[in-house]
Amino acid sequence: MQQTNNKLDWRSFGPGILMASAAIGGSHLIASTQAGALYGWQLAIMIILANLFKYPFYRFGTEYAYSTGDSLVAGYAKKSKAYLWAFFVLCIISGAISTGAVAILCATILGFMLPIELNTLALSTIIMVSSWILLIAGHYKTLDSLTKWIIVALTIATILAVIVAGFSPSKVAPDFVPASPWNLASLGFIIALMGWMPAPLEFSVITSVWTAKKIRTDHTNRFQGMVDFNVGYFTSAILALFFLALGVFVQYGTGEEIATKGGAYVGQLIQMYTDTIGDWSKMLVAFIAFLCMFGTVITCADGYGRTNAESLSLIKTGTTELTEKYVMLWTTLTIVTGFMLIAFFLGQMATLLKFAMISAFVTAPIFGYLNYSLIKSEGRLTPAMKWFALAGIAFLSGFTVLFLLQFFKIIG
Repeated sequence: MQQTNNKLDWRSFGPGILMASAAIGGSHLIASTQAGALYGWQLAIMIILANLFKYPFYRFGTEYAYSTGDSLVAGYAKKSKAYLWAFFVLCIISGAISTGAVAILCATILGFMLPIELNTLALSTIIMVSSWILLIAGHYKTLDSLTKWIIVALTIATILAVIVAGFSPSKVAPDFVPASPWNLASLGFIIALMGWMPAPLEFSVITSVWTAKKIRTDHTNRFQGMVDFNVGYFTSAILALFFLALGVFVQYGTGEEIATKGGAYVGQLIQMYTDTIGDWSKMLVAFIAFLCMFGTVITCADGYGRTNAESLSLIKTGTTELTEKYVMLWTTLTIVTGFMLIAFFLGQMATLLKFAMISAFVTAPIFGYLNYSLIKSEGRLTPAMKWFALAGIAFLSGFTVLFLLQFFKIIG
């Protein structure tokens, strides 16, 4: 039975913060900061629009869980097996791509911290095995507790760095000529930036799975759940702009060559913090960045694993009653397939990361429509939210079509 009071405490927060942890990974640490370093404030509007138009689809997941006690996956199953199968297939593919991409980025940060040199495959193995052990040992509870502290630490460090950088003397070179992102040549970068902003859209479904679990374990109510969701969502959205600002204040217009490859950019990213906060903070900031990415890895492994387990269970037996062993089987499969992808793309981290971000955006209209269609069929849409969601689908679909037209060289 759910709580009837609206008391908020540390334990009330969970799925929304987990979503924020998953979000503040490649899209924030790398893509947002690079956007600021390359184009200044110009792409702030795209970050805002991506977060704005994905909002209703994320909100649907939390609202559905508190209205029914079930996740969106269970909702898909009730609506149509075709919906469930479509989601399941897409989620398996997305799980491998996203988990592998964030793990290899996390491995790069770990390599920056270690006093000994290890190759990328060895570092990725450490990350994947550590994530697996952590999830085996503690399951959801460990994940729920750990991510809150990671988000707090990274938020404080980032805001402090931006404030210091903002009050520092301008580093823009006198002969600097700003580059414009408003051309087809930059479209791939913009799509990648928005793909994981704030996170791949299937995380709306994953968040609903976590929320249903949270309701059963901690008996949170709708008020607490919506506060948790909004705090997590808007924290990740606002932090994306802070990371953009860090790139603007520290690198934009300085004449310094901006590394556009994810792994190469890690060193520049950490140097941004140390240039503003001080050299003493170098390893501390590297450690916080590592924790952020490690948090993203374990949330991806748990989220995709738990969601795929529930999807297959609904397909086979029509039930969402899962044993932790079954969940861990799917978590293990997510980690293994992600690692296989790393091994295949070894030496091509930037390619893998960009592919993961772009594929997340291209599939976003599908996930958005699935959520919209389900909530509409349940009669849970207000007129305002209906038009908000339709505008979101139009925005995501429009940019996807534009990108595909360019990708297949039909335009540009």
